[in-house]
Amino acid sequence: MWQPSPRYPDPAIEVVDPSFEPFRLYSAAVERLATGFRWAEGPVWFGDGRYLLWSDLPNNRVMKWEESTGAVSVFRGPSNFANGNTRDRQGRLVTCEHGGRRVIRTEYDGSITVLADRYQGKRLNSPNDVAVRSDGTLWFTDPSWGLKEKAEIPGHWVFKLDPKSGKVDPVIKDLPMPNGIVFSSDESRLYVADTGGNTRHPDPAFHKLPASIHCYAIDKDGRLGKTIFVIKQGSDGIRLDVKGNLYTTHGNKVHVYNADGKLVGQIEVPENPANLCFGGDDFKTLFITARTSLYSVRVKVAGAKPKGANW
Repeated sequence: MWQPSPRYPDPAIEVVDPSFEPFRLYSAAVERLATGFRWAEGPVWFGDGRYLLWSDLPNNRVMKWEESTGAVSVFRGPSNFANGNTRDRQGRLVTCEHGGRRVIRTEYDGSITVLADRYQGKRLNSPNDVAVRSDGTLWFTDPSWGLKEKAEIPGHWVFKLDPKSGKVDPVIKDLPMPNGIVFSSDESRLYVADTGGNTRHPDPAFHKLPASIHCYAIDKDGRLGKTIFVIKQGSDGIRLDVKGNLYTTHGNKVHVYNADGKLVGQIEVPENPANLCFGGDDFKTLFITARTSLYSVRVKVAGAKPKGANW
């Protein structure tokens, strides 16, 4: 049974490289905020309401944790087996649904708008995670983890969606199982986590490819450029801080890589983490969804808010 660390600094927070020392808050510890879920995923912070939302995937619901009281409630249920969540530049909730095989937006009045569910008339696999660029385009990953029917699209791709026109285009087609996705704060980079080869992929050539995290260049017009580097480690969720450090989930730890792709720190979590996000009034709380529980840890450097976000 998990117990909070009785001392500071918490030994669960490990400095792998001395360059990580300035980013570590010595009074911080890994804290459990809530438990009792089946597979906690896709956290997203709503600072204007001082609450966190995340998906409890097998239980087919989206949960809510309130910062001021610690109260936990069901935000939406059933949720169409929601997975990844984010906010658009207007602060609206954007969600990837496994069950609906679509990307949706929750409007201010609570109604649902379907943003994408098909490509060239074919149903998507099971959208997993999503990031929103300042031009309004949504970039989302579409592996087949939640797919129960036969795939209609011949691959597991990363798509770009223009919500104004509704046009959906594949931008990355050579990853076996693209998962987490995030832009750098200046939008000059796109990071995509890939969980590696799996027989779910329709092309056998992808079945044995290793897990990895890819960093791509993005030009000012939002066009994908060359690969800057590849980290040879799988991950589910990925997020960045304002200094360009990349926080990833793998095994029983959150791994922290610097802007050059070098491992500099790691945070051991009592349960294998699936995803994470920054939040709190100063964006210096790292929230971690890990199997049956929600955890948090304070950090010294704030998480990166999306460029142009007004929330």
